[in-house]
Amino acid sequence: MKDKRMIFTVPAVFLILTLNPVLQAVNTRDVDVVRSKAVLDSKDLQTIDNFVAESVRELINTKDFTSVSRIRAAISSRSKSATDSAAAQYAQQFFDSAYKYISLGFEEADKLTPESRKLKAVLNLLILTDSLENLRLAKPAMKLIDDKNAVISYWAVHSVTNDAVVRQLNSGGVDNLKLGSEIIERLEKLVEGTNPDIIALVVEFATEVEIQQGEDLLVQIADMRINKYAEWTVDYELLDAAVLKSLYKKISLSGAGKSAVARRFCQLYSYAMQRYVKGQDFLDDEQKHQLASVLVEIENCCIWRLLGTPQSVIKKAVEQNDYAGLLREHNRLFGDETKAGQLPLKLNFDYGKTDDGNIRTCPLALPEPPE
Repeated sequence: MKDKRMIFTVPAVFLILTLNPVLQAVNTRDVDVVRSKAVLDSKDLQTIDNFVAESVRELINTKDFTSVSRIRAAISSRSKSATDSAAAQYAQQFFDSAYKYISLGFEEADKLTPESRKLKAVLNLLILTDSLENLRLAKPAMKLIDDKNAVISYWAVHSVTNDAVVRQLNSGGVDNLKLGSEIIERLEKLVEGTNPDIIALVVEFATEVEIQQGEDLLVQIADMRINKYAEWTVDYELLDAAVLKSLYKKISLSGAGKSAVARRFCQLYSYAMQRYVKGQDFLDDEQKHQLASVLVEIENCCIWRLLGTPQSVIKKAVEQNDYAGLLREHNRLFGDETKAGQLPLKLNFDYGKTDDGNIRTCPLALPEPPE
C-alpha cells in the first residue's frame, strides 16, 4: 500500500524542508537597491546575477537545512523588480541567472554525500523552481521527472505542471508548444509506473494545457486505469474521481462531445460501478468507501449535467445498499446488450465493435474478482 502512504509522506517531507527558525544567510541588501531602480545598467545586472548565484550556492551547501525556506523565500520574493519601468529588464536577467545557476545546482547536488544531503539539496532546488513559476526553468526540472525517488519525482512533476507553467504554455508561441510537447512526452513515459499523487498532478495538467497531446495523455491515463480495473489491480480508487471529472471537462469543452474521451468516461465509470457491486466480498472497507465516494461525486458533478436533468439515483442506491437498483441505473446510463444507454445517445458515441462485427451497445463487462 505504498502509493496510499504517499498522500501523506509528500507533504510531510515538504514540512521538514520548510521549517525556518533561523535567519537567512543570503545578503539581499545590494539586490534590493537594484529592485528599486527605474533603469538598470550593466553593474545592476551583475548584482542580480551575483545574488542568484550566491543564493543557489547557499541553498545547496548549507548543512543547516532548517534555514532553507528562508533562502528560497529570499530568492523567489526578489524575482521581480519593484518598479514597472525596469520590470522587463530585471526579469530577463533574473531568470537568465536562475536558469544558469539552478541547472548547475542540480549538477552540484548530484555529487553531494551522503545520500540524505543530496536528496535534500535536490528537493530544495525543485521546490525553489516550483515557487519561481517560470516556464524556462521547466527544462532542468524535467530531467528529474522519472527519478527513482518518489518524492523527487513528485516535486519535479509539480514544478513543470503547476498553474503558472500551464498559463505560460497556453499563451502561445512555437517555443512554448515545443516545450509543452517535451513535458508531455516525459509524462507519458512516467504515468504507467508511478503513484497516485503524481498521476493526480499529471491529470490536472493534461486537462488544463491547451495542446492536443494533453488530451491524448489524459486518454492514456484513463486507459491505464480501465485496464487496472479489468485486472482487479487498481489502487486508490479516489484518483478516478479526478480522472472522470477531467474527462467530463474535455467533453463539455468540445460542445458536441468527443467520442474517444466520452467512451473512456463511460467505460471507467462503468467499471467503478461494476467493481463496487461485484467486489462486495472481495474489497476491504476502505476500497468500498472510496468507490462509493467516486460514484456519488461523479453523479453529482458530471452525470446530471451531461444529461441535463438533476438526479440522485446512484447516491440513493449506494446509501441503501441497493445493488440491483445500481445495476439498473448502470444499464440506463451506459446501455446493455439490447439497447444503447442515455449517455452514448446524448454524446453520440459507441463502444466499438463486437467480435462478430456488430456495434457494441454497452461497455465491457468487468470480470469476476480473482479467487
